[in-house]
Amino acid sequence: MNVFLIIIVVLFALAITDLIVGVSNDAVNFLNSAIGSRTARFRNLMIITSIGIILGAVFSGGMMEVARKGIFHPEHFFFDEIMFMFLAVMLTDIILLDTFNSLGMPTSTTVSIVFELLGAAVAMSLIKISQDADALSLGEYINTQKALAIILGILLSVVVAFTIGAIVQYFSRLLFSFNYEKRIKYFGGIFGGLALTAISFFMIAKGIKNAPFMTPEVKTWVAGNTMVILGGSFVFWTIFLQVLHSLFKLNILKFIVLAGTMGLAMAFASNDLVNFIGVPLAGLDSYQNFIASGSDPSLLRSDFLTEPVQAQTYLLIIAGVVMAVTLWFSRKARRVVKTSVDLARQDEGEERFQASKLARGMVRASVSITSVTSKFLPAGLKRIVSKQFEPNPAIEAMAPKDRPAFDMIRASVNLVVASVLIAIGTSLKLPLSTTYVTFMVAMGTSLADRAWGRESAVYRINGVISVIGGWFLTAFLAFTVAFILLLIINFGGAVGIAILVFVAAFVIYRTYRAQKNKDKKESDAKKLYKTDRTFKVECRDNVSISLADILEQFTASLKAASDFDRKKAKKSLKNTKVINKSSKALKDNIYQIIRKLDEEDVNASMYYVQVIDYLRESTHSLRFIAEPVYEHIANNHKPFSKAQQEAIQHLIQVYTPLHQACRDMIMRGEFSAIDHVKEQQDYLYEEMGRLKKEQLKRIKKGKDSTKASVLFIDVLQETTLMSIGVVNVLKSYRDFMTN
Repeated sequence: MNVFLIIIVVLFALAITDLIVGVSNDAVNFLNSAIGSRTARFRNLMIITSIGIILGAVFSGGMMEVARKGIFHPEHFFFDEIMFMFLAVMLTDIILLDTFNSLGMPTSTTVSIVFELLGAAVAMSLIKISQDADALSLGEYINTQKALAIILGILLSVVVAFTIGAIVQYFSRLLFSFNYEKRIKYFGGIFGGLALTAISFFMIAKGIKNAPFMTPEVKTWVAGNTMVILGGSFVFWTIFLQVLHSLFKLNILKFIVLAGTMGLAMAFASNDLVNFIGVPLAGLDSYQNFIASGSDPSLLRSDFLTEPVQAQTYLLIIAGVVMAVTLWFSRKARRVVKTSVDLARQDEGEERFQASKLARGMVRASVSITSVTSKFLPAGLKRIVSKQFEPNPAIEAMAPKDRPAFDMIRASVNLVVASVLIAIGTSLKLPLSTTYVTFMVAMGTSLADRAWGRESAVYRINGVISVIGGWFLTAFLAFTVAFILLLIINFGGAVGIAILVFVAAFVIYRTYRAQKNKDKKESDAKKLYKTDRTFKVECRDNVSISLADILEQFTASLKAASDFDRKKAKKSLKNTKVINKSSKALKDNIYQIIRKLDEEDVNASMYYVQVIDYLRESTHSLRFIAEPVYEHIANNHKPFSKAQQEAIQHLIQVYTPLHQACRDMIMRGEFSAIDHVKEQQDYLYEEMGRLKKEQLKRIKKGKDSTKASVLFIDVLQETTLMSIGVVNVLKSYRDFMTN
């Protein structure tokens, strides 16, 4: 078995993996609107998108050229060079996309594959130039115009999609408002006709025209009669939807969202399938040509790759099925979708991204501009506009967990605007990224819908900036990593290939394990703020689970400090951060919890707030123990002396009964032993004072190191504060229950 046959086997194994990680990333393109608006049950939505993906895969037969000749000129490369380039590209693509999926960040598979091909081709070109005095120049090997077009396409996608999405959504909201049920009766047919006409145009421009059964004559007829087709489509859909709505109460918006979702899924598979299997198929064609020629691989030119190619239908169907199955089971796909939905949701709540100086500056500037502009607008006009943006009472009355992230008006606009922009870009042969367009349209519509209020704007804007930064980072990393891997493959030969395949498999395995652990932690964290239980039971469970976790990590962190065990200290710090995040979620959720209470439960609300505040202080103290412990060990400072180790063990023994007693009373809802807890607390303070005096004596005698002594005293201080917080949690919980 020669090395090139091994490369072919590896390429197709990577192709299957790439299909899985690729659809996990691009699922946000077509699922965002339907999931965010809760248009249909998840199972039904998956059925619709699966059908769209499989149909789109069948229509993608004419889209395989970019991997063969779009970025470089294959006639100037030999067979062995081409195969090395293809392998470097696929390895890079899998590592890169899997990493972005694990972070829940949507990126462009088109940009990834283009810059990977560019990086590998540039590396191979430089090798040829360095080894051959008669070699061509770099510009003759590389299709530089294509790369520049992609870069311009990124900028164009971001600016145009965001702006158009915001404008269309603003006027759509002015027309329909959030209470759109009545106006849909009169304008729903026209709105639906425009929407479905746009979606039909999109499906023709991006999908059906590339189907294997589309003859040149049919394509020419479609191109020459586009306006007639669109006009007829508008008339048909307008009448059809209005009649069905009037006679059978058809939900026009739901129909639009489902049709648009299927259309985007179909176009995704039709156009983006090349990003996942285009390179392996080009490699297979190259290998078959090599076997048929019987030539030396280092002398066989790859000019045959410039010829048109049509992929086998059965391969396209298999690829479509793999993507559809992945969509059903991929947790990473749901994580990427969640990032987009969270940034676009109408309600406030826990924000994934933190604020930044740039985001704060943009918000301040926006507030200032709005304030100045508002002064020149008539008061009557401002009242009319504000009325159109008043929330829908029916949605406001829903429990937070049951509310859609946004309504179907916005979901429809998301799909229609994205479809039109992508279709126009395709017609003009502009390299617009599906991911970039759909994401930025969603962000533009959320801004126009006033979803980015004063409470959330800095976090949402910084989230968008982070995602956009990730897109540019994608291009840089794709080029750089593919460049480096090509050098390793070229000079390392079979050994280099084996090492890189192992590294890629290891990276995917590690991200899978990390993702699994992260999902488990988030699942545990969600237990802290379930809202489907009675309020008393909910509060009890939240507090008792938190206190149990605090005690566990307090003990783990101090034992790690005593044993000078870096791995245990690191693990404890990670778990402590999860606890802090959970307590923050509880605090952020106070507003929704209090709204659930009756008006007469003001006292109960006040004590509940106190419970959460004291719980938050306790978790802060825990973190101020876990972080210094880990940093002390990680920095390789001197470990605790034997006397300090014994003191730490005694501290655990003294503190644990106090903490456990507080939790037990909360669990039982019986507080007769609260005086005993006060006695335990007094005893703890006495022991703390004694341990601190003994430590000061050791410092004077120079027995303990400076860093260890500082850490020891900090631990004593934070333990004292944590005990105060825990006892106050108990007292406030008692007052909460009695009220």
